[in-house]
Amino acid sequence: MCKIFILLLVLPFAFGCDTGSVNNNNPNIPNYSVNLQINLSLPGYSNLQFASNHVVDYSQGARGIVVFNAGNNYVAFDLACPNQPYSTCTAPMTITGINATCSCDNSVYNLYTAQSPGQQYPLKQYRVDVNGGYLYVTN
Repeated sequence: MCKIFILLLVLPFAFGCDTGSVNNNNPNIPNYSVNLQINLSLPGYSNLQFASNHVVDYSQGARGIVVFNAGNNYVAFDLACPNQPYSTCTAPMTITGINATCSCDNSVYNLYTAQSPGQQYPLKQYRVDVNGGYLYVTN
């Protein structure tokens, strides 16, 4: 009886752990493998050391990736419009300040929240790990 009680007490903790993955159930954006490494000491990435700044890399993701310094952490999003079919909306979103704008429907997404008022899907997010002076963006 005691063993069953201990098992029932420990079981929720085993299944309650977060693997750190980001759930992006968006049928509009295909799942491409992302493995981006950013060296923050390089001049091209120096602005990421300050809150509300970003860098864009078009070599990965569906339409490219924006990496954004959200103040206390880094976030990364795909530049494909999340609420438009991938096959019909071929232009990547443009970044202005803390906003990403989809040219296909003029939706504006906040880079802090990944949301756009009235839109079904948020920006497609990627995982960002910080190790020393490097950012690792993966999915």
